[in-house]
Amino acid sequence: MRTICIVDDDRVYQIATRKMLERISNAYKILVFSDGQEAYQYIIENVENASALPDIILLDINMPNMNAWEFLDAYAEMKPSLQKNITIYVISSSLSESDIQRAKKIENVKEYYVKPVTTEQYLKMLDAV
Repeated sequence: MRTICIVDDDRVYQIATRKMLERISNAYKILVFSDGQEAYQYIIENVENASALPDIILLDINMPNMNAWEFLDAYAEMKPSLQKNITIYVISSSLSESDIQRAKKIENVKEYYVKPVTTEQYLKMLDAV
């Protein structure tokens, strides 16, 4: 079973995204974290357990404790020790061109999506893995 990791501090978004993903496919385990630090800690704790690592991370930009940019910096450092390739999508309400361009320049980010994300966009993400 593949795993999707939702990293977002907005509880409503977490619930809505989980429900939409479950409606699209029941072939995914869904993990939810409220900030980048929680997700980063989970990955560190499972660095040698590839089956526990997510296949996809849906990453919000603005979060407490560790935002997306800080998470992506930390992820880049730990990536060589991971036993699994993780696909990361930045998903944000930010329409800022600087945020979009910054995300596009980061090697570990597959794509940037602006909320709300459509069913078709989620399907595209799942098909890419």
